[in-house]
Amino acid sequence: MESGTFYRAMWRWHFYAGLIVLPMLALMAVTGALYLYKPEIERIVYRDRIVVQPGGALVAPSRLVAAVERASGGVVSQIQRPAGDGESWRLMVGRTVWFTDPHDGRILGSMAGGGVMKTIKDLHSLAITGPIGNRLVEVVAGWAILLCVTGLYLRWPRAGNRALALRGRPGGRLFWRDLHGTVGFLAAGVILFLAVTGMPWTEVWGGGLRGAIAAQGLGRPSAAIVPWSAPVKEALPWALREGGAVPGGAGGGIGVDEVVRIADQRGLGGGITISFPASAGMPWLVSAQAVKAEDARVLTIDAGSGAVAQDVDWRMFGGGAKAVEWGVATHQGLEYGEPNRLLMLAGCLCLLLLCVTAPVLWWKRRWGEPPAATPAARRMVAGLMLLLGVLFPLTGLSMIAALLGEWGVVRLRRA
Repeated sequence: MESGTFYRAMWRWHFYAGLIVLPMLALMAVTGALYLYKPEIERIVYRDRIVVQPGGALVAPSRLVAAVERASGGVVSQIQRPAGDGESWRLMVGRTVWFTDPHDGRILGSMAGGGVMKTIKDLHSLAITGPIGNRLVEVVAGWAILLCVTGLYLRWPRAGNRALALRGRPGGRLFWRDLHGTVGFLAAGVILFLAVTGMPWTEVWGGGLRGAIAAQGLGRPSAAIVPWSAPVKEALPWALREGGAVPGGAGGGIGVDEVVRIADQRGLGGGITISFPASAGMPWLVSAQAVKAEDARVLTIDAGSGAVAQDVDWRMFGGGAKAVEWGVATHQGLEYGEPNRLLMLAGCLCLLLLCVTAPVLWWKRRWGEPPAATPAARRMVAGLMLLLGVLFPLTGLSMIAALLGEWGVVRLRRA
């Protein structure tokens, strides 16, 4: 098979993959870049509710709970204690967050529905579209991986082709092609990393991965029990979001003040999220607000006796769970500090630039598609792409749909 016709077949897959997911990739690039700076954005938008005067004694957490429940008329289900002394504590009532000054117990304001950053997160994960959004993210991430693989092949140095170049006059087709190709070649590794490490959060592929890791004994500790609802699970490490039986325990018993004291005694003296028992017999849950993957730690505390039923930390995770937790923390720009965040930001910005240059190139081709390859080349490349589809089933189904669509278009043209 001639290398030229194989090249054209790869080009067509790259072209059609871009057409399918370009708008959603651009949305994910913008929202991902913004979410990297969640703390800074929230401090700007909600400064009067977040920033407090540091120093001085702290009031009992139960006083904060009582004040919020009086003001809201609801029941507090969760408390977030920040790592820094100069921030307010956040108490959750339903879907509303209440900000309180921990030094004097004043209520500083509230934020419904998670605020602006929750909206950005829902846009990034496409959760804003409902149950179908999570599956759509998996499809988009799979096509993004395909774009990286085919793009690297197309730009790989060979006779008459340079990986890094910026030729021609600005505005010309060669200039835009080189700009697109050079940026893609430089950023492909980061974009590929972002796509792969985003996959564990998906329901189909991520759920299958979690099950496979657990089956091999490479996940969370076998004794870990996490009987929590979906909102509470957001405070947990990835490996602990699926969990077994509800532990038994007495109702009543200890309050939030005692839970905070136990957490401090156990060494969780920084930022923590405390989830209240949802019903009698359910335990308290304390989760460290981890920055690095190695910071992950969760306590479950019997609500009746105050005994620590479980104390799960990073060292107890299996190799598979550790790998995913590391990937998630690095994806979010947390694992290696500011250099990590800047690298992920560069990946988002490069992805956005690729989403801009791709339609410009298409327009400069007068909206034309790449030249057709031989049937043998098309079959070989389609087979290679479907191998990728086996790894990511929902993407594979969309690939089959794309192939059937192209076949239908060819039949119509012949007719």
